[in-house]
Order: sequence, then structure tokens, then C-alpha cells
Amino acid sequence: MAELMYWEAIRRAHDEEMARDPLVICMGEDIGLVGGTYKATTGLYDKYGPERVIDTPIAEGGYTGLGVGASFLGVRPIIEIMSVNFAWLAMDQMFNSAAKVRYMSGGQLTSPVVFRSPGGCAHQLGAQHSARMEKVFMGIAGLRVVTPSNPRQAYGLLKSAVRCDDPVFINEHELMYNMKGEVPDAEYFHPLEGSEVTRPGKDITLFAYNISVHWCIQAAETLAKEGIDCEIIDLYSLAPLDRAGIAASVRKTHRAIIVEEAEAPVGVGSEVMAIINEECFFELDAAPVRVSARNVPIPYNRGLEKASLPNPNDVVQAVRKMLGK
Repeated sequence: MAELMYWEAIRRAHDEEMARDPLVICMGEDIGLVGGTYKATTGLYDKYGPERVIDTPIAEGGYTGLGVGASFLGVRPIIEIMSVNFAWLAMDQMFNSAAKVRYMSGGQLTSPVVFRSPGGCAHQLGAQHSARMEKVFMGIAGLRVVTPSNPRQAYGLLKSAVRCDDPVFINEHELMYNMKGEVPDAEYFHPLEGSEVTRPGKDITLFAYNISVHWCIQAAETLAKEGIDCEIIDLYSLAPLDRAGIAASVRKTHRAIIVEEAEAPVGVGSEVMAIINEECFFELDAAPVRVSARNVPIPYNRGLEKASLPNPNDVVQAVRKMLGK
């Protein structure tokens, strides 16, 4: 196992897939000469040239459309949208073209394109640069959505996404690019569907994804000192969600809290709660609870920004309340 930063794991996956298949290309703003805003394509421009590592204008709808069109002809583009906040400008190409072409063509066309984009709240980037948009993407039929919580997943999910014939949106988090973790030395492909048990437990299940997995780990360590044994389920696949895995954990612990950085309305937590109600309602010892951001545009002011977002202590308090402590 090698210890890599999150961005290094993504770069390694890019490099391996581009070396293997000349039809794998990269497109995006500042991904070439600069090496990407978060360094995920560092050195690839020099190695593969401007025809395969394409610096694009600031025109998300334009270059995303070019990439989606190329995918219809067998090219496998990895399209980096510098910030998920700007993905709004490319949604027509992603949702109406890439996600629907297999169905609308009766399987005659596919769109093997990967969309990568960092999102989430970093530090004082303001409302227009702090979006958590995963709930928008996961509601689109025909589009796979994954969100890695560690370097191993970041590496393996990108490699699997590149080789998938469906369009895949990879939701990364801006605060995680310098996170270190073990990645297999050998080539590794992570399943695009499912969930992972990050921490087994028996008293309560904490469902989380990307950065909220780490909040739950901190909360579980605190609660373990109080004799509370939390199970943590990493929902790295948001579309499709792992119905069987979600139900299995709730049947084990009989209690569920869903932790997300995004606002609660029409979110990941809402969908997980629906699955729990549909699959294992009579297994519950308490109503499921969401720990989410406040439903406001993210403030620029640091104090207000922190007040609008959930944190590990919020998870601890929610668990204590559910268990009557």
C-alpha cells in the first residue's frame, strides 16, 4: 500500500487510464499548463500533450457539450468542472444529452463520459462558491453519482468510472484534496455501486458520505467513551443508493441518523429516510433523524459560515438525544 494524498490518487488514476487507452482525454479550465486548481492533473499536459489534456475557455456548457458529443463517438473524456457551483451552466449537456442518450437511442449510443467536480464548503468562499449539489445530480435518471471519502476510493472510483459505459458524476470535496490515505500499489477498481461499513457498531447507524464520514468517525470516537457503539456507513454511491446495505444496517442497530453537509430539503438524507421507511419501518426503535446544514445561502463571514454548517458535535448531540442521554 502507498500513502497518497487525495489529489495524488486522482492524478494516478488519470495517468494510468490515459496510458492504457489513447481515447481517454481530459478537458477543463486550467487542467493543462497549470495542472488543475487542486493539482489533480499535474504533469499530464507535458506527458500527453495538448490534444489529450485540453485547456478550455471559461465556458462550462461549451466544453462539456464537446466532451459529451465526443463520447458518442467512442472517446472517453474526463471533464473537470473547476467548481460544482459552475456545473449549473453545463446541466443541459449533462442531463439532457449524456444521461438520456442510451435510453433515447434504444441503446445504439452510449456516453462513456466522466464529470469530475469539487464542491462543498471550504473556508469563506461565499454563497456562490460553496454549493453542495449532489442531491441535484442523484435525481437524474441515467446518471451515476459517486462521492469518494478517502484517497483509495478517489483512485478506484475514477478508474471504474472511466471504463463504465454510463456517464458518471464524481462529486469530490474541496477540503479533502490534501487528505492522506492508503491506496493499493496494484491497480484497483472500486465498485460504482454499494456502500462501505467504515466502522461496525451495534447501537445506532450513522449514514454519511465524503466529508461527513470523517465527522461521524470523530463523533463515534467521542461516543465510544460513553459506551455508545456507532456503526458508520459510507454512502459513496449516491446514484444508485445501496438500498440493501442501508436496510441491513438499520435492521442491526434499529436506529439511524443521516449526516450531510448539504441543506436538508430534498436531500440525500431525505432519500435515505424514505428507503428506511420503505424497507425496514417496523425494525425502527426511533424515528430517523437528519443532521444537516441550515437552509440558508452559505455566509461569507467565518462565524456565520460555521454556524450554518453541521459538525461532529452536532452528530454527538443527535445520538445522545436519540438514545435518551
